[in-house]
Amino acid sequence: MANLLLIESPGKVKKLGQILGSGWVIKASMGHVRELANDGEDALGFDLGPGGIDCRYQPRDARAQKVLADLRQAVKAADCVYIATDPDREGETIGWHLQQALNLKNPRRVVYSEITSQAVRAAIAHPRTLDQSLVAAGRARDCLDKLVGYRGSRHVVWPLNNGAKSMGRVQSATLHLLCVRERAIQAFVPQDYWSVWVTYGEGFKAFYRSSPKPQRPPAKDSEDKGAENESERVTSQERADQLVAIAQSHPHHVLQIEGKQTTQSPPPPFVTSTLQQAAGSKLHFSPEHTMKVAQALYEKGHITYMRTDSIALSASFCDAVRQYLEQHDPTNLPRKTTQHRAIKGSQEAHEAIRPTDVNHLPQHLQRELSAEQAHLYELIWNRAVASQCAPARLRKTRIVTQSGDAYWEARGQVLEFAGYTRYWNNLSADSVLPALTQGQPLQLKQAQADAKQTQPPPRYSEPKLVKLMEQKGIGRPSTYAPTIKTLREREYVDLLQGKLQPTALGLELDGALEKLLPDLIQPEFTAQMETALDAIATGDQEWQAYLLNWNRDYFAPAIAQAKAQLFSLPTLAEHSPVAGAMPSERSSVTRAKPATGQPTKTKCPTCGEAMTKLPSRSKKMKAKHFLKCSGSGGTVMFWNAKAKCYELPQAQRQALSSEMFTDHPCPVCGALLERYAYAKDGQDKVMLRCSILENRRGKCKEVAFFQSRGEFWSPKFGTLKISAPSP
Repeated sequence: MANLLLIESPGKVKKLGQILGSGWVIKASMGHVRELANDGEDALGFDLGPGGIDCRYQPRDARAQKVLADLRQAVKAADCVYIATDPDREGETIGWHLQQALNLKNPRRVVYSEITSQAVRAAIAHPRTLDQSLVAAGRARDCLDKLVGYRGSRHVVWPLNNGAKSMGRVQSATLHLLCVRERAIQAFVPQDYWSVWVTYGEGFKAFYRSSPKPQRPPAKDSEDKGAENESERVTSQERADQLVAIAQSHPHHVLQIEGKQTTQSPPPPFVTSTLQQAAGSKLHFSPEHTMKVAQALYEKGHITYMRTDSIALSASFCDAVRQYLEQHDPTNLPRKTTQHRAIKGSQEAHEAIRPTDVNHLPQHLQRELSAEQAHLYELIWNRAVASQCAPARLRKTRIVTQSGDAYWEARGQVLEFAGYTRYWNNLSADSVLPALTQGQPLQLKQAQADAKQTQPPPRYSEPKLVKLMEQKGIGRPSTYAPTIKTLREREYVDLLQGKLQPTALGLELDGALEKLLPDLIQPEFTAQMETALDAIATGDQEWQAYLLNWNRDYFAPAIAQAKAQLFSLPTLAEHSPVAGAMPSERSSVTRAKPATGQPTKTKCPTCGEAMTKLPSRSKKMKAKHFLKCSGSGGTVMFWNAKAKCYELPQAQRQALSSEMFTDHPCPVCGALLERYAYAKDGQDKVMLRCSILENRRGKCKEVAFFQSRGEFWSPKFGTLKISAPSP
């Protein structure tokens, strides 16, 4: 008998096996194993009753069924079961699902934020029970997201008949941010202005100012960063020409010289959002790809857990960095350990993203890592070390010159002590000004006015959008990348020249939601829901009471009002959505113009009536048509070119899944066999095949049991006795 360690990703098995050694069996759940069923009202999989919420869970897919069957056998053979899913709410919830699905009475929950021998063994030595508050927050998020997504999509989005597939609690608020910016760009009217400047024979350039008093430089995050290299905006050609004439006709002299030494503090170590931003700007990684590469580094034991909003570092790591600096860079060692201010609203569940060992230098891991992994690890190592270094020291200079009644300003900056910038340089390049004295006359070399136009606010890049989501409190570290991916897959936004631009469909959907569900798409409203989930996670809020009250007080009335507004519009009242279709399939149908159908021999799988072939102009449908039941049920079927057959929409296929699957495993891969109905020579037939599509195309392509006299027979695998599904 052995100890059983349940984890999420199979990529960790090898590393954990090396750490724990013999006496341990390590099994991966492959992520989520269960999800809310697609049954009940609006296919929510849970009921909002007066006394509570009744959730019904099911395996996510055939692979999850096989994984659970394998894990049940492993549990039977184990002395003790440890759950080591990821150290966040989602990981805690997956652990709870494993406990429920495997009927584990007293599993030992272990948590580590790095896959190192010290961290893993310490976690094993100090197990705890599953944190029911974290589980409650995870379950509340699942129900909340499905309630908003399914009910909002079904009753508000689909009836729009514009091809939009879905809405979502985080998705729609994020789309709104992009659409607000896009509308500002569309409404922007450029204005002409002139930037007036002079250059001197002494070797520097100065820009026009109306006053010798210092102007406030643009903020670091300002979208008008070019203002530092421009004059005050002159709004007429006449005034610009006048200033040039003043510069050319009057002598110049130094009016003021200001010099001061300032310090620049090091940035904090990476959290999920800042890692995605840095990898986007420096490595040109998308947020999704950044997390994929970071996951590989984590599984290999090189970095700590990469889904975090905490900038805290362990005392042991800070001490290790100080020892490293003392040995290799003693002038960069601050007098005391550097502390950084926590991000507002962060959960502070565990550490920031850092290397597990500061002495594992990036150049030492080049051979072990892929090029992308090495580049990302170098960013993480540099940022973590920089965060514990001494501040940089800068000498900033400001020179004001005068000619007539016009003033000219030049700014310079010199790095006197590099400090943390040796590892993470976020400063602009040095701009050195010559040594001058107050009152010194200057030799004018050139005076000029450049005609310019004001520019609209820029569109967001993926990293900039992640930063904005974090600032607005939309979503959490684990949701940034998936949300952006969903917006692109739904064709609500396009990535053009590195910037996210809402499509016409995205703008139309956001405009409709702004009228129908205005509160739900506001970032502040979504952030309030995240705050409530945080309160549930800390045990300060009961999750079922919160969800029931939220639905009763806001969401149910909001949906009812939105439906009333929808169907008061004559253009929408004329078109009713197709029953049972999923969003992607529904849009294909509703876009088709009414047309006379062509009868077919295909029978409706739900009522047996003949199906009618109808045309579709949807660009997403390769077959350019679909089948609709000629009876009253409204069932539709779509052509699957790969399987060469018509299929029900996904929602109806999932509803029939209990009848499709058998209790018999595939003789090749072990997944459950599924029933597959087809027609041959005018007769309806049923066969059994592997339930995993990828395997049917590969190693399981010869797995086929044909029905014959109450049995199923395969020319390769023999006879299989199996009962028919219940009527």
